[in-house]
Amino acid sequence: MSERRRPKTGMRVRPGMMAGEKARNVKGTVRQLIRYMRPYYLQTLIIIIFAAGATVFTITGPKIMGSATTKLAEGFVAKYSGKGGIDFDAIHKILLTLLTIYLVSAFLNYLQHWMMSGVTQKITYRLRKEISEKINRLPLKYFDTQTHGEVLSRITNDVDVVSQSLNQSVQQIFTSLVTIIGILYMMISISWQLTLMALIIVPLSGMAAALIVQNSQKYFKAQQDTLGNVNGHIEEMYGGHIVMKAFNGEEKSIREFDELNERLYQSAWKAQFMSGIMQPITNFIGNLGYVGCCVLGGWLAVHNGLSIGNIQAFITYVRNFNQPITQTAQIMNILQATIAAAERVFEFLNEAEEIPDPAEPLSVRNEAGELAVKGNVTFDHVHFGYDPEKIIIHDFSAYIARGSQVAIVGPTGAGKTTIVKLLMRFYELNGGAIYVDGRDISKLKRNDLRDCFGMVLQDAWLHSGTIMENIRYGRKDATDEEVIKAANDAYVDHFIRTLENGYNTVINEESTNISQGQKQLLTIARAFLSDPRILILDEATSSVDTRTEILIQKGMENLMKGRTSFVIAHRLSTIRNADMILCMDHGDIVEIGSHEELLAKNGFYAKLYNAQFEQPELV
Repeated sequence: MSERRRPKTGMRVRPGMMAGEKARNVKGTVRQLIRYMRPYYLQTLIIIIFAAGATVFTITGPKIMGSATTKLAEGFVAKYSGKGGIDFDAIHKILLTLLTIYLVSAFLNYLQHWMMSGVTQKITYRLRKEISEKINRLPLKYFDTQTHGEVLSRITNDVDVVSQSLNQSVQQIFTSLVTIIGILYMMISISWQLTLMALIIVPLSGMAAALIVQNSQKYFKAQQDTLGNVNGHIEEMYGGHIVMKAFNGEEKSIREFDELNERLYQSAWKAQFMSGIMQPITNFIGNLGYVGCCVLGGWLAVHNGLSIGNIQAFITYVRNFNQPITQTAQIMNILQATIAAAERVFEFLNEAEEIPDPAEPLSVRNEAGELAVKGNVTFDHVHFGYDPEKIIIHDFSAYIARGSQVAIVGPTGAGKTTIVKLLMRFYELNGGAIYVDGRDISKLKRNDLRDCFGMVLQDAWLHSGTIMENIRYGRKDATDEEVIKAANDAYVDHFIRTLENGYNTVINEESTNISQGQKQLLTIARAFLSDPRILILDEATSSVDTRTEILIQKGMENLMKGRTSFVIAHRLSTIRNADMILCMDHGDIVEIGSHEELLAKNGFYAKLYNAQFEQPELV
């Protein structure tokens, strides 16, 4: 079994972040969001103008309607007093004007919503694109400390929250602001006394909203964090569903899920409850002012001659005046979720990246652009630890001549897989250097370095697509004939041709429609097609039948011809013909030599080798 260092997949709360904690950098998160909107300032300005125009037209409606009501009331009074009648022509003109205003307002609203949706989706596209590119620039050590579900939650859930919130809140903020100012102007133009009565309730609504927002932020933050943990657990259990069931882990899995789900429930219902009580509280306070305006309006109509139409318009304005205040409170709730989600997205985008490629890298290609690597590899006093405080490879030095077959053996945790990860620069050294043909790999571009290598790992990975596409993954510009030749060299061509659709057979998402051994043969064909100078092979024959194992061994032997090969050996019987065997223990090379030389020493390697062939005593 490989001692490959796998990502830990348990529940995690990020360092320094406790569940329920408030956002640590609200201002910084808002600034970053604004920066993402900067390329769309012109569109945003037009959206604001349209939103303001639609709002202004809407605001003038009640007063115009009030004029119609006044005309109607005056007509009734004149008719019953015998001095005239209702002026239907004037009312008709007023109503036509009102209809035109509302139609223009609706059209402007449509335009600004259409434009805002476009801006929001462009920002969302950019966020997801940057996250996708960021993933490729992150060092592997980041993924060692994060669950897959946590990363996926930031890409999907958190970006969706930001997208929906921006789409809802940006134009509403300006609409509410224009509405408040416009309605306030119209109210004052009708009666300053009634306006004063209406404004008494504004500070009360504001204080109530501020109090709720202050106490709800931590719950929205906890909700987003816990949702990532739930997604991580579900992804983990789904990926290892067979193993979980085989070891009767259902009860433990359900218990862990229930604990996470309970935490999500506690944070989510508190967040939604705080969000839900915002509107009822502000509505209640607003209704107090509404009642006060009705009473005072009646008194002013009797004593000051305030017209019925103006009273009607003012009462409508009072109701509409409370609406943007309520909307603003709701937007504040939406922004809580936005800031919590955006902070998690920006935390991911701000993670420390791999050390950049050198500005003037060494070249591994000839003038024709082809790889010019022979395959000599030197380890020069290499020191490394996944944690700098815990070095696991101490002062490792070795020279491997081109075309050599090097086997790396040792107990689990000895550092076998770590050696090849360092070769590929998946991790940076803590000390020393590694050279390929005398070139320090830290002075090469990572893409050029990895073009020199081919990998066949124990965990065979294939993507959704045809067999032809999976083999061609080794070299994107390969012809169909070259793909077929690589498959033939890997002893997998016969199997492919027995399938109904041959090379056009589609491998499903989990690669469950072909066997483990067949997957391994396809990865060998992929390595053949890439034609690397240096190979990294992680034996993967323990879970296949004898016939397939023989094919895999033949494929690997064929692939290693003329190439420098690093073989992580689990079955020591398979590496007897290796040119060099590096025997590792606790990160150190404890023995170097051929199979016969190491057995003759009767040391650490001999103990490992003999342990695989000892027969247990029968009782």
